[in-house]
Amino acid sequence: MNINKAVDKAYETKSLKEIADAPVDALEGVSAGDAELLAKAFGIKTIRDLGSNKFFLVAQAISALAAKEE
Repeated sequence: MNINKAVDKAYETKSLKEIADAPVDALEGVSAGDAELLAKAFGIKTIRDLGSNKFFLVAQAISALAAKEE
C-alpha cells in the first residue's frame, strides 16, 4: 500500500505500525497546532488514537449510514 500522499515525507518509508504510533501531525495537512487542539479536546496524540476515537468512529458510521438512507 502506498500512502506517501497521506503522510509527511519523514514518514513515507515507515511501516504502518510505526505510522499508527506517530504523532497526528505526521498526517499530510495536519499542523502541529491542529495536533495540539486534538490532544487538548480529545486526548488524541497519535494517528492510532485518532483512528480509534469513539466520537470520530460514531460520526463516521452515522455519515456512512446517512448516505444510504432513503
